Amino acid sequence: MVAGPTAVGKGTIVAALRDSHPELFVSVSCTTRAPRPGEIDGVHYRFVDDAEFDALVERGDMLEWALVHGAHRYGTPRGPVAEALAQGRPALLEIDLAGARQVRESMPDALFVFIAPPSWDALVERLVGRGTEGAAERERRLATARTEMAAADEFDVVVVNDTVERAAAELERLLSLAPAAS
Repeated sequence: MVAGPTAVGKGTIVAALRDSHPELFVSVSCTTRAPRPGEIDGVHYRFVDDAEFDALVERGDMLEWALVHGAHRYGTPRGPVAEALAQGRPALLEIDLAGARQVRESMPDALFVFIAPPSWDALVERLVGRGTEGAAERERRLATARTEMAAADEFDVVVVNDTVERAAAELERLLSLAPAAS
């Protein structure tokens, strides 16, 4: 399970691991937010409306879920994770702090990894540089990021994303994945 503040590079690190380890199950979260340019439903997220999200929660189909940045809900569908684990596949969840806290309650033996930026300024630069949010949304995300950064000690391990390659290699080692064949 990996979590960390907005724009820290969680998705990029997870994508690098997925590319080199097809045996790794990476959970696809549901969200009520609209897709960003280039995002594909069912690949990056499962994009659902509020009514469908409510139904998933009501049925108990979410392993965890939360309102993120005070704007949209995100959550991890329970079924695909349980299926991957039953098959003996390593499973990786990319979630927020509130979700991590929920998963800690239901799966206390899981490895909880916090992805941190090399500095606060680097995080701000990454968020601004991706250009996917307006000024008000960036400020909301940075306020959330401050809270998330303060909770890093709740995690088993902190991995600093100074470079994607190094952070991915450290996460690969932590997950005990075999090195990719050349």
